[in-house]
Amino acid sequence: MSEKIWVVYTIIDKPGYDKSFWVRIGRAFVNRDGSFNLNLDALPINGKLHLREEVPRWAGKGREDEPEEQSLAS
Repeated sequence: MSEKIWVVYTIIDKPGYDKSFWVRIGRAFVNRDGSFNLNLDALPINGKLHLREEVPRWAGKGREDEPEEQSLAS
């Protein structure tokens, strides 16, 4: 049985943009006792983290609740 893997996002609101930017910054794993281990590749500057169950890219097609990852590069 495979364990659920969670994705860690930070959600950024930028002036002049209608949508929020969902930036994937790491992964989380559930321990046997129900607690989480978070492996972050970056730190959120706003101090906010959002966990969402990982959905394989092929399974996420057409899902309305899957966030669109947007690049911050202009």
